[in-house]
Amino acid sequence: MSDIVEKTLTALPGLFLQNQAGGGPAAAKAPFSSRLGGLVRSITALTSKHEEEKLIQQELSSLKATVSAPTTTLKMMKECMVRLMYCEMLGYDASFGYIHAIKLAQQGNLLEKRVGYLAVSLFLHESHELLLLLVNTVVKDLQSTNLIEVCMALTIVSQIFPREMIPAVLPLIEDKLQHSKEIIRRKAVLALYKFHLIAPNQVQHIHVKFRKALCDRDVGVMAASLHIYFRMIKENSSGYKDLTGSFVTILKQVVGGKLPVDFNYHSVPAPWLQIQLLRILGLLGKDDQRTSELMYDVLDESLRRAELNHNVTYAILFECVHTVYSIYPKSELLEKAAKCIGKFVLSPKINLKYLGLKALTYVIQQDPTLALQHQMTIIECLDHPDPIIKRETLELLYRITNTQNVTVIVQKMLDYLHQSKEEYIIVNLVGKIAELAEKYAPDNAWFIQTMNAVFSVGGDVIHPDIPNNFLRLLAEGFDDEAEDQQLRLYAVQSYLTLLDVENVFYPQRFLQVMSWVLGEYSYLLDKEMTEEVITKLYRLLMSDSISSETKAWLIAAVTKLTPQAHSSNIVEKLIQEFTVSLDTCMRQHAFELKHLHENMELMKSLLPVDKSCEDMMVDASLSFLDGFVAEGLSQGAAPYKPHHQRQEEKLSQEKGLNFEPYGLSFSSSGFTGRQSPAGISLGSDVSGNSADTGLKETSSLKLEGIKKLWGKEGYLPKKENKTGDETEAPVPQETTIMENVDQAVTKKDQSQVLTQTKEEKEKQLLASSLFVGLGSESSVNLLGKADTVSHKFRRKSKVKESKSEETTSGYNVTCSSFSSLPNVAYEEDYLNTLQDRGDKELKKFSLSSELLDPESLTELPLVEKLSNCSLSTPSLFADNNMEIFHPSPCTTVSFAKEISLASSLLDETAESLNSDCMEICDNETISVSSHKIYKDDCLLVVWLVTNKSSTELKSANLEIFPTENFKGLLLWFLEITEQPECCLSITEAENTKIFQYSVQMEKPFMQGNLCGFVNYQTVDTLSAQLEFSVNLSLLDFIRPLKISTEDFGKLWLTFANDVKQNVKMSDSQAALPSTLETLEQKLRLHVVDIIGNEGLLACQLLPSTPCLVHCRVYADILALWFRSSCSTLPDYLLYQCQKVIEGS
Repeated sequence: MSDIVEKTLTALPGLFLQNQAGGGPAAAKAPFSSRLGGLVRSITALTSKHEEEKLIQQELSSLKATVSAPTTTLKMMKECMVRLMYCEMLGYDASFGYIHAIKLAQQGNLLEKRVGYLAVSLFLHESHELLLLLVNTVVKDLQSTNLIEVCMALTIVSQIFPREMIPAVLPLIEDKLQHSKEIIRRKAVLALYKFHLIAPNQVQHIHVKFRKALCDRDVGVMAASLHIYFRMIKENSSGYKDLTGSFVTILKQVVGGKLPVDFNYHSVPAPWLQIQLLRILGLLGKDDQRTSELMYDVLDESLRRAELNHNVTYAILFECVHTVYSIYPKSELLEKAAKCIGKFVLSPKINLKYLGLKALTYVIQQDPTLALQHQMTIIECLDHPDPIIKRETLELLYRITNTQNVTVIVQKMLDYLHQSKEEYIIVNLVGKIAELAEKYAPDNAWFIQTMNAVFSVGGDVIHPDIPNNFLRLLAEGFDDEAEDQQLRLYAVQSYLTLLDVENVFYPQRFLQVMSWVLGEYSYLLDKEMTEEVITKLYRLLMSDSISSETKAWLIAAVTKLTPQAHSSNIVEKLIQEFTVSLDTCMRQHAFELKHLHENMELMKSLLPVDKSCEDMMVDASLSFLDGFVAEGLSQGAAPYKPHHQRQEEKLSQEKGLNFEPYGLSFSSSGFTGRQSPAGISLGSDVSGNSADTGLKETSSLKLEGIKKLWGKEGYLPKKENKTGDETEAPVPQETTIMENVDQAVTKKDQSQVLTQTKEEKEKQLLASSLFVGLGSESSVNLLGKADTVSHKFRRKSKVKESKSEETTSGYNVTCSSFSSLPNVAYEEDYLNTLQDRGDKELKKFSLSSELLDPESLTELPLVEKLSNCSLSTPSLFADNNMEIFHPSPCTTVSFAKEISLASSLLDETAESLNSDCMEICDNETISVSSHKIYKDDCLLVVWLVTNKSSTELKSANLEIFPTENFKGLLLWFLEITEQPECCLSITEAENTKIFQYSVQMEKPFMQGNLCGFVNYQTVDTLSAQLEFSVNLSLLDFIRPLKISTEDFGKLWLTFANDVKQNVKMSDSQAALPSTLETLEQKLRLHVVDIIGNEGLLACQLLPSTPCLVHCRVYADILALWFRSSCSTLPDYLLYQCQKVIEGS
């Protein structure tokens, strides 16, 4: 039956061209279906764009009259809609027909409805206002018994439905997963895939149904579900490791030809399904030996069977190679994959050669000697006529660059740059050249000359970071001061030489670099040379080809050099000419130079020599302007309004459709736009000129200048000033803080040609230059790997050094247990200093390995319990400005009791513990249990390690290790800034050790695992390891946010991410206070206020992401409205609230 439905849907577009008689006001006697063909023929016969536009406008006028006529039938409307689609696809506006397309989808028969849906999908986008009129039609068609109508509705949902309309159709689509027809189930899965892309939190409760779809008896439904699983596994592979066996089984069936013949393509069984499964297996097996072992056999079979000489088999082979090198390595598979790469690289077909180079570029991170096996082919690809082959070859060479071959490879890249005209290629290659030059430069002269070539060839399309990094490298210097001065002097001499060349055009960015370097480091030349440098800069200033921005750099350089010059004739001439310039910025710079030139001592103090990298004290509060501000306010100037407040006023003035249902409106006063539920519930005045609320409504009553005489308490003649007093009240400190919230085999080629031509000898010589240093002792710059060779030019960040000193001094104290108090005042000062300074790079998380003293746990704040750490050596993440702290091994105190006794001790701290003690792993020797303690500023994970044996253990080691899963959390969601490890020399028999780790979140995530292991050694020197993991969810990081009602109203207006949903309450929840109390207890929300049938709640996602909730009760319906600065947090909290309300 499904085949018949699919064939019917396929044949429907062909019915557009059937001859159907009809007429209308503008059709006369011509059949409507023939007019489309006539329109196409007329347009193709035209010779100019003007004639086409004239003809289309005439056609659109005719169609507008036809669709608006009351006598137009649905059949005629269908034909008009086809022509409208053709005009719209040519780029002409046919917006007058959008509403008629929706009507056609609502009223027509199957063919007309199909045309209407097709037109809607082409005309409208996801944020179009008219989509609201389509919801009821889609809902009705989803409930239809006609398969074609259901298919059309599912198709339109997958194409253009936005996230706001998902709740209206989600239950119906869930039901379609159980439909008897395969095509319906497949389209329902694809619709849910679309929902997962745009709003993953709204479909997370139906993940069980996704698994049923994966096991569906129909191959099409199963294949559709792979799209969802590929997405979810890419985000968090650890949660789906248990499905590895299922994916392997499916791939075995596909490779073995067990699927229906309909899925074959040129005798290849389901090639696209194979590719999707291989990608999924590559994600699941990465850095996981146990999971990878499950897929070795099927990957071997895939490599063996994909031997047909067809393009699609090459695609499967390429994906197989990618997967083999992604998972935990196996030598036999790696050899077979290497042979496949050889087939690609040596193929005479350009497409296959490109695939081979791309695969080789990827796999050299595992085996760099593969490049040696194909070195002559790579040399030939450098001179290949196809530019894409040459570019991919350069990418490969970039990956194998080291200190020994950098000059040859960079020269090849520069040669390619001189030939290329594409902006994207230029930007990409100059970035790579600059990186290689900084990392592997053999000497100063080569480095400066290479960077000059980069700036010259890159031009003004070069990425701004490249010149900025170059200048910062010169300014910060290296570890050797003498080398710093030599590099700077060579740069100055190089630029003076370039400026002496006449009739040469340099890019503006290059001139800016020259001007900065000459202004900063010309003092290294002879004193007599300063006047000459100023003369050359002045000559550039007078050039017509110099932009205003570059002139500003040049005049700044002249300003720096003026105190060093003996004569000031050129400077005075420059001041005289540019103080009357029409360019405002240049005139400003000239006047600044003029006033500084008159006071040379002041100029020298303001512009000292070689002080560009010195720290500057900046008054971030701009307190020196307090007098100016006070004077302005006293003279009637308007107070400053923050950006979000001005934006709110702008949004409130824009007219638009009110999408809020009348029965669920939050106010009866006619407010539109984004309003504060708190303010509306309180019935407070809203002034259009208020600098506090930022609200200005054109659709509401004009109450400016009118006294408020009546209120809920009656006549208010004596309370008229109360409102004004409240609006002028200072904002509490909590609110000020919240308003600032918002803030990743060596195999050498032994085949030698006995007789070599001259060209072949040149290639051999080039190969020896390019592939030198690729032996086992080489330091290859691999993808995703840290370089073992230090950079030739490694920056010496003075700011970073100072931070390191502060951090070391703040943490270099002896370790102690919780029973003893460390220097808390200094530590809090240090943390506050970091926060005030806005240091975003140093994410401070206390992941300490210390004894958990149950008695002091409830007494001391978290900061007082931090373990004292010392700064670690640079890690793999040093280049990403992430600083990682390693705690020192700390002493622990043993409790000579069983695990139950340890738990009972922890139960004494009931106020802090919010989860039961749970045993997460054990064996006959050792047991590990865990608690979660919900602190105000973090999640405290408590580990209890118990020696269950009757003998003591030696060298017990508790460690949180960064597995592949943990790296995923580290890069996407969780950031743990310490490598937690605690070593215990001896653990007594039947004793328990207790440790704690403080965890914070950087980005919201739904759920994840905190993994680790315990290594221990028994008395008879037997070593063992026990792995464990603790599940973490976003709810573990939700804390109540205690604010006032007024603060709630002000904070509400600053958030743009909101979600609304109606939830049905049970009879026991009819009272709003009891419902809010339930939410407060189970979700750790704070009830701000209850006003009648409305309630306000607030919470925050640690460390500082607030979320506000407005509730309102209508009979047995609870209307929930969430707002937050985080786009995903409202969806998650809505889902949790639904679970709590429906489950209670």
